[in-house]
Amino acid sequence: MTLPATLNVSLDFSNGPIYGIAFTIGDPENGILGVNVLADAASDVVDLSSQTVKIDITRGRNILADRFEAGNATVRIIDNDGAFNPQNTSSPYYGKLQPLRKLRISATVTATGQSYYLFSGYTSNYKYTFPTGQELGYVDIVCQDAFRLFNMAGVADVAGSNAGDYTGQRVGQILNTVSWPNSMRQIETGLTTCIDDPGTTRSVLSALQTTENSEYGALFMSPAGDVIFYDRDTTIAKAGGTPVEFDQTGTGIAYASVAYAFDDKQVVNNCNVTRYGGVKQSSTDTESINQYFIHTINMPDLVCQTDADALNIAEAYVASHKDTTIRIDALTLDLNTPDYTAGVTAALGLDYFDPVKITNTTQTGSTIIKQLQVMGVKHAITPRSWVTTLTTQEPIIDGFIIGSSLYGIIGQSVLSY
Repeated sequence: MTLPATLNVSLDFSNGPIYGIAFTIGDPENGILGVNVLADAASDVVDLSSQTVKIDITRGRNILADRFEAGNATVRIIDNDGAFNPQNTSSPYYGKLQPLRKLRISATVTATGQSYYLFSGYTSNYKYTFPTGQELGYVDIVCQDAFRLFNMAGVADVAGSNAGDYTGQRVGQILNTVSWPNSMRQIETGLTTCIDDPGTTRSVLSALQTTENSEYGALFMSPAGDVIFYDRDTTIAKAGGTPVEFDQTGTGIAYASVAYAFDDKQVVNNCNVTRYGGVKQSSTDTESINQYFIHTINMPDLVCQTDADALNIAEAYVASHKDTTIRIDALTLDLNTPDYTAGVTAALGLDYFDPVKITNTTQTGSTIIKQLQVMGVKHAITPRSWVTTLTTQEPIIDGFIIGSSLYGIIGQSVLSY
């Protein structure tokens, strides 16, 4: 592909969750001379970069469910010699084209040499197509990140759990039930303590997300394939970081388009939170109900240790969701724009919770300026095009940030728990 960044697509046929890729040119973690091993065929890794003709990646937060979902990627490979036909017994990959093999996509910016992961996941489907009258077939390799693995795995008792464990500890204990590698975890300790695990039968993903809600934090998969867990202080603090600026005047990074929305999708003015074995705790904002009618969310069976914690979650949730305003839900960047190194770097480097400032002047001359956070990334890549869409949101939890002109206003900004 002749694009503003060099793509690297690799498929690892080995078992287990770890991306055991040895030295790979263009890979941001596994292409370091003097650090990574120059492997032989035993590593069982195939470089698919030269055969790749189409990539679609979607990762992000579901605005209605208010949680991160499994990331998805589809990579189209031109099959020059039938090697990726799963029925070809003479293929070097015969018998290896199994589900849940490891696929990674990274990119190196041509102008700077900086490399970034775009997606790390596990194959779920090989869609092989051989069009009638054509000499070459192709295969669409469909993948999801580890959230799919966690959703397939069940858990009852969480070994090592005790009353008083912090949420980050509990996340780690749940990951231990599926032997998730320590090298693929970036977990903060958390600020909320938990009850002993209730021992109910549920998926590992459900157990993790219940713990995430009990913290009012964030749990997601990174583009490198690591489990990330932020406590609520971190999610608040990241909103106050220095934003990457986008506009059409030349002072910021130019963009192809923005998508506006003005609706009640994120309005919540009645929140009921119940910890496992506890009493329901509720928070309501009457003024918001009078304005938008009642919008209720229920959070049952959380694992926070006290009813006071449950009430704090309910109150913080309503305080953060009781109002609505004009949103910019998506920002689209055309990476083939001339002289666009800053845009390419932003498209590849920005990820969840990174702050952005978007200035848009409409045809009527009115200007809208929004400071938001990236909550989703989509890449649509072909040999002649690369379009990246960043989905954006207001902070998931309002909190007072000292020194912030947006979130540090006494009498206006929320003093979160």
